[in-house]
Amino acid sequence: MSENNKRTEIGDLGEFGLIDRLTKDVKIKHKTTAKGVGDDAAVFDYGGDEYTVLSTDILLEGIHFDLSFMPLQHLGYKAIAVNVSDIAAMNAIPEQVTVSIAVTNRFSVEAIEMIYEGINAACENYNVDLVGGDTTSSRQGLCISVTAVGRVKKDKISYRSGAKKGDILCVTGDLGGAYMGLQVLLREKTVFEANPKMQPNLDNYQYVAGRQLRPEARTDVIHELDELGVVPTSMIDVSDGVASEVLHICKASNVGAVVYEDKLPIDQDTFDVAHEFKIASKTPALNGGEDYELLFTIKQEDFSKLEKNANVFFIGYIDEAENGARLFTEGEQTLPLTAQGWKHF
Repeated sequence: MSENNKRTEIGDLGEFGLIDRLTKDVKIKHKTTAKGVGDDAAVFDYGGDEYTVLSTDILLEGIHFDLSFMPLQHLGYKAIAVNVSDIAAMNAIPEQVTVSIAVTNRFSVEAIEMIYEGINAACENYNVDLVGGDTTSSRQGLCISVTAVGRVKKDKISYRSGAKKGDILCVTGDLGGAYMGLQVLLREKTVFEANPKMQPNLDNYQYVAGRQLRPEARTDVIHELDELGVVPTSMIDVSDGVASEVLHICKASNVGAVVYEDKLPIDQDTFDVAHEFKIASKTPALNGGEDYELLFTIKQEDFSKLEKNANVFFIGYIDEAENGARLFTEGEQTLPLTAQGWKHF
């Protein structure tokens, strides 16, 4: 094969390398496009004092979910939540969603209605309107694509690119639960496949299983930040693991960072399940993904406004770019911060 016809494997580039390659020649043609590719959502300026933000995401059977343990109602709910999370990551409030779904003939009308029960429940919870979408057939598997739209005051929008040296690195909620929930669900599936008489037992794993099956977008924190007068200097949602998201902020903002391992918030249930699986609890906290918490930076002068907030944990700070992103371990070692989270290809 000649050099001109050289085949590049998608896995060699990875998701973000592929995006960079596919979008490197994209040119913005309209002044209403304030931000295109490169953040949690696109940003549009239609005049006035607000931006419109838009994000879209796909959930594909066999890749993003397994129907052997994912209830259809939870799947519908999660499809909305993960997209609403992208809107929240811009410090914006979601208002509308569209839902497109492709199904095979193995799904009954009643099954699809169950998915929409979850979709409608999420729309009610996040106060968003379901305003359209598309329905089509699929030759194999189930696919759900959601587009979410929201709004934010122009002086309150948060991009990945706004972090500055000295900013404090914050995260909402606790980390690693979704990953450990997935490990439990996969184990129970394996047991059931080996012996169908052994029914799954999730009584002791309700918290971590729930973090995986029915995550919540942290729109509540967006409202709290607004009430406290705090505008994050940068923000991203934790979909691929907090280490990966810190690196995204560092790259977009051209900064370095220090993350303190002992400051990572881990729920006791997550800790216990990790111990059961003989996994160091900090590993899923750093690299697990699908927690859909918010990772953001604030100016030092805003610390006093958030220091007693039960939803916010301070895990590090922003440093100079030449120092890179580093992890300060519980053993007081300083190591390069690496991303080992979800890989799409």
